[in-house]
Amino acid sequence: MAKCIYILNGPNLNLLGQRQPEIYGHETLADVERACAELARAAGVEVQLFQSNHEGEIIDTIHRARAGAAGIVINPAAYTHTSVAILDALNAYDGPVIEVHISNVHQREAFRHHSYVSLRADGVIAGCGVQGYELAVARLLRLIA
Repeated sequence: MAKCIYILNGPNLNLLGQRQPEIYGHETLADVERACAELARAAGVEVQLFQSNHEGEIIDTIHRARAGAAGIVINPAAYTHTSVAILDALNAYDGPVIEVHISNVHQREAFRHHSYVSLRADGVIAGCGVQGYELAVARLLRLIA
């Protein structure tokens, strides 16, 4: 069975490419999935992309990752700054975790400067646009090799 990487996305990322393109760009979540899957496939690794606007569904997916994912890329979106529950779920996961933010959160509102997820993440990528996902997958491929 091939190794699998989960790519988890939080609220409003289903609108990627439509919502605030001046901040988040014009690429869609489907574009992100395509690019990441191609990169992973070259290394013999599968990618499963999940997006939810609901915190509990993200937590349930992290729980499923405990049994089936070699690593997690997560863009928790607004839950980054609020969700101790997502942090707790990630703390129960043994594999590597890379946190991704499309924008440079440190150039934005002060409340975006704090991340609960960063307390668990093995790496954080911010401000690289959707290319940040590919950077995160590349890093995970190194960590799970």
